[in-house]
Amino acid sequence: MAKKRYLKMEYSLLLLVIVGVALMLLPLSAGNVRQANFISKWNEKYNRLEYMFSVINAHVTDDMILSMKRAKTPQEREQLLLTIIKPYLRVNTESRPKHYKPKYFDGSKIWKGEKYFFDDFYFAENKTILGIKDIHTEKVSDFFFIMMFDINGSLPPNRWGKDIFGVNIYDQGRVEPFGYNQSMESLKEDCSNEGTGLYCSYYYKIGGGFDD
Repeated sequence: MAKKRYLKMEYSLLLLVIVGVALMLLPLSAGNVRQANFISKWNEKYNRLEYMFSVINAHVTDDMILSMKRAKTPQEREQLLLTIIKPYLRVNTESRPKHYKPKYFDGSKIWKGEKYFFDDFYFAENKTILGIKDIHTEKVSDFFFIMMFDINGSLPPNRWGKDIFGVNIYDQGRVEPFGYNQSMESLKEDCSNEGTGLYCSYYYKIGGGFDD
């Protein structure tokens, strides 16, 4: 009888340990699944962007090029690009995201005046949030615009490298994800809890891992 009681107690303790470990791993597992889903959606989005800009470049007219050159402010150029991509990404210019404030991977704020601060955001297909910023340059080798996509829309976490990713737009519609010209060491460092998360846009494209 005493032996049976001992076995029951031992079994109960083992069961409690298993349940405890499962409960500890559950949030981590759920977080990893969600992050993997964000990355999968980003890869799909990037592939579509490459195709979209290749189509746009094939149909660029002299009037479009002239209009871009004549634009006097970054805002004018941004609006011109927005007009071009609007039908492809189903951008809604009537309704804007409210109280939307993206942050870097490490949770730090993106201040006005910083390179990756966007003045305006728009809703696009599948409830994603889109940002466009003109980077005016005279060098053909430099990128002309940067674009950001919050794959998760207004829902959290709203952080670079989590659900926000971005690309540089070069002359003739060439698209490259942020971080494509960085070393593997820089990619790993930036795509971490201590980094900005900007380079995750390329790091995940080449199969880099992630930490929840």
